Amino acid sequence: MEFNWFILAPAAFFAGMVDAVVGGGGLIQIPVLLSQFPQSPIPSLFGTNKVSSIAGTGSALWRFARTVSIPWAVVLPATFAALVGAWLGAAVVAWLPREAMRPLVLVMMLAVAVYTFRRKDLGHTSTRELVPADRWRGIALGLAIGFYDGFFGPGTGSFLIFAFVRLFGMDFLRASASAKVINAATNVSAIAFFASHGPLLWAVGLVMAACNLIGAQVGTIIALKRGAGFVRQAFLVVVAILIVKMLWDMVHP
Repeated sequence: MEFNWFILAPAAFFAGMVDAVVGGGGLIQIPVLLSQFPQSPIPSLFGTNKVSSIAGTGSALWRFARTVSIPWAVVLPATFAALVGAWLGAAVVAWLPREAMRPLVLVMMLAVAVYTFRRKDLGHTSTRELVPADRWRGIALGLAIGFYDGFFGPGTGSFLIFAFVRLFGMDFLRASASAKVINAATNVSAIAFFASHGPLLWAVGLVMAACNLIGAQVGTIIALKRGAGFVRQAFLVVVAILIVKMLWDMVHP
């Protein structure tokens, strides 16, 4: 099996850096894995991507949690609900074509981008205190996002961050930290799923995980230093790239 570490290692590092700030690391790692291992089954490559990603997500969460106040009373119920939702979403794949989601998700992504761009003050600072009812809103959010992640997936991190900002009044930095908790949990679930559907490239995944972890530490330091305004700008860039990629996939399936 021939592959180039001079491509895989930098890709994993950069993916970890981007993922730590606003998510979207899979946009970098998955195309590289597909190009380097064209003969490997898709579940194996997707699972290998998750092995790498979870190291970066976990390390980013650890650093964020030391500095940013994560509202655990809302985030933990949302995380458990997301795990249930992801299982349900994966189960529904057998009944409905995933591609049917693409036009709807594209419209939602465009709406998120336009809304965030027009609201210049969105997510710069927290706008309200959380209330007990937010726990139930968090559960509903977790179920919905988890279902989407299990059924389709692209842009999950971006949708999470936007939802935490818009629905719970968080700033972008706190929303990004909160999203990491759910991302880490769904990554574990995804690894278990993909590992049961074919052998993962563990050696490749673990080395990429080390690079991803280092990149995540760099990304987290930058995010904490630059603040919510920087995270908002990075969020808009990643959402714009997601929109372009989804348009491209629709035109060139």
